[in-house]
Amino acid sequence: MGKNRFETKLKNENNTYKELFLRNPQNPILSAKDWPYPVNTVFNPAATMFHGKVLLLARVEDRRGFSHFTKAISDDGVGNWQIDQMPTLEPDPGNYPEERWGIEDPRITWLAELGKWAITYTAYSRGGPLVAMVLTNDFIHFERFGPLMPPEDKDAALFPRRINGKWALIHRPITANYVPGAHIWLSSSEDFTHWGDRQVLMHARRGGWWDGGKVGLAAPPIETAEGWILLYHGVRQTCSGSLYRLGLALLDLDNPMKVLHRSDEWVFGPTEWYEREGDVDDVVFPSGWVLDDKTGLLKMYYGGADSCIALATASVGDLLEYIKRCPEPLDEALY
Repeated sequence: MGKNRFETKLKNENNTYKELFLRNPQNPILSAKDWPYPVNTVFNPAATMFHGKVLLLARVEDRRGFSHFTKAISDDGVGNWQIDQMPTLEPDPGNYPEERWGIEDPRITWLAELGKWAITYTAYSRGGPLVAMVLTNDFIHFERFGPLMPPEDKDAALFPRRINGKWALIHRPITANYVPGAHIWLSSSEDFTHWGDRQVLMHARRGGWWDGGKVGLAAPPIETAEGWILLYHGVRQTCSGSLYRLGLALLDLDNPMKVLHRSDEWVFGPTEWYEREGDVDDVVFPSGWVLDDKTGLLKMYYGGADSCIALATASVGDLLEYIKRCPEPLDEALY
């Protein structure tokens, strides 16, 4: 049976609760004022290590309202960002009509088997948002694969290695018939083109839960000896709008369809001014993090209120300790 559902938080020596994620005092670390060309806002960055430095691929919304991606590189992942003087990856609606209204919310996964980074993102088509992908080995040249999923679908990232011989993709379709709602799904493919084995990985909960409206992947999953750490966002509809917070889950290492633990409580939510006031209020939205294998320190990069980029850090050991004390998932129908 699951752990006590009210005894999952970490406690320090003084028997008081401590935060898993600590905000950087320099937040927000990037915003439109830092950009070398005129834009409306900068937010929701993908993140990876590139030649020993932190690389962010930021979603940049222009003054028309359409988005593209621009990379920023930093030695320490906090300051002195070297930002491309022009967009790094732009929509190409002439060849890829699904990108007609922009490209949004990238996630980056290093695929060691191919020696390339996979960038999954949301292409904003006439028919709605859908999942698309490019591969790159230098963040200058990009090999487009076009749509991986039909609309409406988003919040996608690949696992960094094949599982049972196939590539696995986490994504978030919105369905009206089979399992209606906005849940996290898992699909697999041998060639990045033909996707099948589609199954709901994690449901949005019902009622008053913090993730009772919809759920979606935040940063790509991280592999540990204990399982895959999954960071996800949950949305709760309030009388003043949507409220975005973060939760954690732990997936089985060899069968990620098996959710070992899922946090009942949210672990990170909008509290600071740059998270509560902006183009979209009350939003924390991470789409990238990087792990220092030597220290176990995670740098989580997130969008604040769809208006800036901020940074919070956590210990991967603390995350594992927390999530392993969280309950085993209940019957989803009971939520």
